[in-house]
Amino acid sequence: MKESDLYPPLKTFLESKAYSVKAEVKQCDVLATKEGEQPIIVELKLSINLTVILQAVDRLALSPNVYIGIPKACKTFTKQRKRLLKLLRMLGIGLILIDTREHKQNVELVLTPTDYKPRQSSLRQKRLLKEFATREGDPNMGGMATKEGVVTAYRQKALRIAEYLNTHGASKASIIAKALDEPKAREILYKNYYGWFENTAYGIYALTPEGIKANTPATPASS
Repeated sequence: MKESDLYPPLKTFLESKAYSVKAEVKQCDVLATKEGEQPIIVELKLSINLTVILQAVDRLALSPNVYIGIPKACKTFTKQRKRLLKLLRMLGIGLILIDTREHKQNVELVLTPTDYKPRQSSLRQKRLLKEFATREGDPNMGGMATKEGVVTAYRQKALRIAEYLNTHGASKASIIAKALDEPKAREILYKNYYGWFENTAYGIYALTPEGIKANTPATPASS
């Protein structure tokens, strides 16, 4: 398939809506005009990618009615449909799916260009700020997680519990909670998210081999 294969069914569709349509006008793949309305610009691509999105953003300087036209069978769009539609809404860009199969040529207007304001989630913001406030120090490097994963406030609490068990041996959850002033100690031990803890008796926990390994400082390599 070539990008030019997308043009005939798109032209037919737009003409059926009383638009005059021409291809390759200046930098625009497709330009459609109708008296009294802003022109429609469509950028055609066989797959949706950053290149065509940037092209469409540039075209917004020419008209508010900018679309990206891709094949209906585009795998990239199928796999990332929800996220791509969200991005295009935020940018104010429309999307057209074009079926080029013989005898089944049709055009589906999936998204029209509109002003978009993302809905704020107070709950997610609350969780975000709570994680920021409860995390001790700044243990991570922005944009570069460690192989063990991002050090979260939860992980820091689990590490403190592991350090206590490493020092004091098997202990009751209530004693650990009191010694560390950590009200969630029992929950962290019970859920055992990292696989570091084991319940050796009622209410008593110890470190697993994985817990010992994860909380043993690495020995510096000899020079």
